[in-house]
Amino acid sequence: MSLVFPHTFVPWFRAVAPYIHAYRGKTFVVGFPGEGIAAGKLNNLVQDLAILHAIGIKLVLVHGFRPQVDEQLRAKGHASRFSHGIRVTDAVALDSAQEAAGQLRFEIEAAFSQGLPNTPMANATVRVVSGNFLTARPVGIVDGIDFMHSGIVRRVDGATIRRAIDIGALVLLSPFGFSPTGEAFNLTMEDVATKTAVALKADKLLFLTELPGIREKPDDPDSDIDTELALADAKRLLASLPAPTRPADAAFYLRHCVSACEGGVERSHILPFAVDGAILREVFTHDGIGTMVVDEKLESLREATPDDVGGILQLIEPFERDGTLVRRERHEIERDVANYSVIEHDGIIFGCAALYPYPEAKTGEMAALTVAPDSQSQGDGERMLKRIEQRARAMGLDSIFVLTTRTMHWFIKRGFHPVDADWLPEARKRKYNWDRRSQVLVKRLV
Repeated sequence: MSLVFPHTFVPWFRAVAPYIHAYRGKTFVVGFPGEGIAAGKLNNLVQDLAILHAIGIKLVLVHGFRPQVDEQLRAKGHASRFSHGIRVTDAVALDSAQEAAGQLRFEIEAAFSQGLPNTPMANATVRVVSGNFLTARPVGIVDGIDFMHSGIVRRVDGATIRRAIDIGALVLLSPFGFSPTGEAFNLTMEDVATKTAVALKADKLLFLTELPGIREKPDDPDSDIDTELALADAKRLLASLPAPTRPADAAFYLRHCVSACEGGVERSHILPFAVDGAILREVFTHDGIGTMVVDEKLESLREATPDDVGGILQLIEPFERDGTLVRRERHEIERDVANYSVIEHDGIIFGCAALYPYPEAKTGEMAALTVAPDSQSQGDGERMLKRIEQRARAMGLDSIFVLTTRTMHWFIKRGFHPVDADWLPEARKRKYNWDRRSQVLVKRLV
């Protein structure tokens, strides 16, 4: 605790609170590949999942085992075979997969049973439930290749899984399924996680992967990560990418995220298991760390409602304290809330602006233009300005004006020009604070 400072910890914890409220009682399906376990990331993942469990999130964990099966096969002097990104599972590979799955389930259950003092697992009680929740069918013969004991998920017993997570258990699924005749099939972690998320209508499907996410330019390894993809954009991107054959291919996990969203899962994520705490950073921060695929943009620019008053106050209050904005009382914002437009992301307001019209002068004042500090320099100020201009034109106004003491250059760069305070409409001139000496800037709309 000596490393925790009140001036950083307290604001951070308060910033996290809205996400805790939003996700309590929600269902997350987490897919974790065997490569992550081989890289020694299991204990950190378990600790992070225990935190999510503690705040009331319902969890299903699906583990993979590609490298572990490969290791078993090498020990037996047997070669691994893959095609179309799927293992060709002969009798030896099936036996190796069963051995690997048993060992990994033992390790995962042991990790969730930790309770060491001074660790995130102290006082944690996470009961792990496994079972024959999956019915499978064979992949069969594809392009002349017999996949033998490799299978595809046919059905997920979502009702039984739901009962288990509703009583507080964490459900652990291995990539194995069984036919009605009792035949075992080797499945892929990605298929199991996706089909389970769809069956549960999960709120999130999260893949911890070798990839940092989907890059804005998939063929440029130095381009930025695209933190949010609308489903339509993700489908277009997927159609442009080559068919994946290995987990490091951009389309490998993206195709499952698209499938999940098409099946009713609200959000699917591709996160890097190499980054410690990736799942916490994705869930509890605004921009996250990997790529999220959603049915529609979570970020919405809309007109404010009375329910937004608290969020607007929280957003503008720091700027009122430092003198950037004129102080507004809660009753004023409640009275004028119809004048406000807001940018909301995942239930959190991080941008706002108000338009106060003066129809007799065919102008309007843009006030309280604010963007949260951690979201600035991303174009949201321009988006708010354009929305206010649209509203002003719809009212038949010829111009908008602002009063500012610190940000005049930002407005001048966007088409405003300074005028004397005497230019103001009479009604606004009577309220002008001559002591504050705010600069008046006007932008023509016609």
